[in-house]
Amino acid sequence: MPLIPSTAATMPPPILSFFSRLAWINGSPLLSHIELYRRRLFEQFFDERDERGRLRHNLGLFGRGKKNWKTADLVLASLFALITDSEGGNQVYLVANDEGQAADDLTLAKKIIKANPLFEEWLRVKKTTIERRDGQGFLEVLPAQDAIGSHGKTYRLLGVDEIHGYRSWDLLEALAPDPTRPDCQQWITSYASVFHRPGAPLFDLLRQAKTETDSRLLFSWYGADFTTDPAFADVSPERRANPSMDSWGDPDYLAQQQRQLPAHKYRRLHLNLPGLPEGSAFQPEPVMEAIERGMAVRPPVPGIAYVAFVDMSGGSNDDAVLGIGHCNADGLAVLDRLVDQGQRPPFDPRAAVERFVIVLREYGVSTVVSDAYAGEAFKAEFLRHRIECRKSARTKSQLYAALEPALNGHRVVLLDVPKLEQQLLGLIWRGGKIDHPHGEHDDYANVCAGLAQVLAKRQAVDPQFISWCLAAGADEELGPRMPDSF
Repeated sequence: MPLIPSTAATMPPPILSFFSRLAWINGSPLLSHIELYRRRLFEQFFDERDERGRLRHNLGLFGRGKKNWKTADLVLASLFALITDSEGGNQVYLVANDEGQAADDLTLAKKIIKANPLFEEWLRVKKTTIERRDGQGFLEVLPAQDAIGSHGKTYRLLGVDEIHGYRSWDLLEALAPDPTRPDCQQWITSYASVFHRPGAPLFDLLRQAKTETDSRLLFSWYGADFTTDPAFADVSPERRANPSMDSWGDPDYLAQQQRQLPAHKYRRLHLNLPGLPEGSAFQPEPVMEAIERGMAVRPPVPGIAYVAFVDMSGGSNDDAVLGIGHCNADGLAVLDRLVDQGQRPPFDPRAAVERFVIVLREYGVSTVVSDAYAGEAFKAEFLRHRIECRKSARTKSQLYAALEPALNGHRVVLLDVPKLEQQLLGLIWRGGKIDHPHGEHDDYANVCAGLAQVLAKRQAVDPQFISWCLAAGADEELGPRMPDSF
């Protein structure tokens, strides 16, 4: 007999009823440590049902500043999922960023159990797990690196502690919910991420949550710039990001943290504002503001003079990417098309050239500028298709350095292509140059920067003379070269 039984005919009891029987680790009543806003989240996540009697929410995304009971709530949610019967078993996985955090989460769970003797009859505490004595379930805490290989697991609850450290979806894909279990849930908690770009799970989940398109996603966010809670909408940014600050007992805590921490870390940890990787090259706001949302391709328009930039690849690892753009009537550099080789690496670079030639002809482009690294290698291959390929005189680091003021000055209009946004926001300073981090790529970003530079130089030429000047010769990507008599 479990501590709190539930069957198909008997719903689990309200979660706050469960908590009312528990003590916090210091022996005081647990409910006295759970503020109203946190009680509402527990009730919404575990108690609310839809018209079919199914749990209304199968995914919870909960964000607030550091020291606001995020981990404590995750551990309490895990214990509730462990102790209340589930038809498919009470498997609970709690995933932490690393081994140290995993140990801290497990230690907190053990302290709560130790403070509540009524648990002892039903649970068996082991070194790395907490098990139900009836064999119907367990709570296992895993470091993220161990969980990535855990494909195919079924569970009642997956808790993810501090998702801000994840760069990819590998872990969440490995631990995807079991569609055959109606009570399978995921509880994800975090403060803001340094990986604030598409492809990073927290970025993608936040974007999805703000669109309100998933009725089964329970979204709760407290940040200096944004909150889902109307009760905190008109308070100070510090209080908006820290709804539990009254529980600290130290009114000077944030002021002290602000003095001790670098500004970018204080903003992320305590104001719950997105940060950037160490040494990031670009600020996120100018990049995101340059993107025309919902516009992935601009078809060719008669009468517009287009230019092109290409980042070729040997085909074994990196993508080959072609970009096409133009200057609009306001003098802005507009990105019209981004296309890669189609086939994932490895691929035949000659086939990529053939694919690019078709697109170049659609836009009436007969000359393409190539990145400095591979400019000479593919010149003959393009020329075979009657496309002139000129090598850029600038390194990609120089192109990126030139792109930053153009972005900051709102002189660039980008396409809504997730890979491009992700790569631009991921660029860092490395060894005195702007480059992508080890293990990542920047093919789309390089093409964008190169194309912006070509367009910036072409803007200096009166459009009515462009064709004539090109026929007279050009100085690589620096624009048409005028004859001495011009």
